[in-house]
Amino acid sequence: MTAARAALREHLVRRRLAGPDIPTTRQRNLRSYRLFGQGDPTALMGLAPEGRWGPGAVLGLMADRVGVDPDFGRGQGTDTIDPDRTLDALDRLADLLRAAARRRATVLAGTGHPTRLTEFHTSLARALEAAGCTLLTPARGTRFREPTPDGERNCALDYRGPVAVVRALDGGAARGGRLDRSQGGLLHTHSAQPVRLALAELTHAGQPLPGLVLGDHGWLCGAGRLGVPAGGIADSNDPAPFVGEAEGEVAVVVPVDDGSPPECYRPLSDYVLQRADLAPYKE
Repeated sequence: MTAARAALREHLVRRRLAGPDIPTTRQRNLRSYRLFGQGDPTALMGLAPEGRWGPGAVLGLMADRVGVDPDFGRGQGTDTIDPDRTLDALDRLADLLRAAARRRATVLAGTGHPTRLTEFHTSLARALEAAGCTLLTPARGTRFREPTPDGERNCALDYRGPVAVVRALDGGAARGGRLDRSQGGLLHTHSAQPVRLALAELTHAGQPLPGLVLGDHGWLCGAGRLGVPAGGIADSNDPAPFVGEAEGEVAVVVPVDDGSPPECYRPLSDYVLQRADLAPYKE
């Protein structure tokens, strides 16, 4: 194991991004796997699975791809993300970025975790831009209705730097921390609708689809469903991107806790860029 890999592994475990005691509980993981197996739209994140994915099959996949406990009979306590699986996936993400940089691909980045993962995606996108890639920001300001735990909201597709986010237009705090008003009404969303709107705008303008989408949640699944190479992060309670990866629609999914403070992900983006032979992005 290289020194860089060993240091990042220690960081993952210490900050509970991976390891034997991740923040997401076992109960929450199993509930998500059941909802996915039942075809719940929020759990599917825009994916339309080809195979039969009952809760047991989903758990088996997540045990293989993420490292969660494979025992369906254990429904309490903490769960696990294998840090070595995280590191292996980060290496694959680096390969994806290296290939995009070599062909100077067009790149679209978006997140359903605007207060957590924007900086991570920004670092990767700006490094690709410095390597000659073109960053796309289509459908800026496009308004739409977005399902949330509190019902449909009036929203707009916005950008923080090069990274697309969803902004609520109708105010009001939502349950469960889904709307962070201190961040200008940015929504945490699993929806694939934002990436569909962005890609549709490109098509309407007669432009080709991106060569790469960087993202999470519905950005991964929605882009992959439309045949666009996509890579990014997914948590242990978000099986849809991993099913998409298993079925060949999503290029790379990195298993890691997705609800930690933004600074926790800087060592991950630095590692990916180093492995991809890309210069780190500096503000």
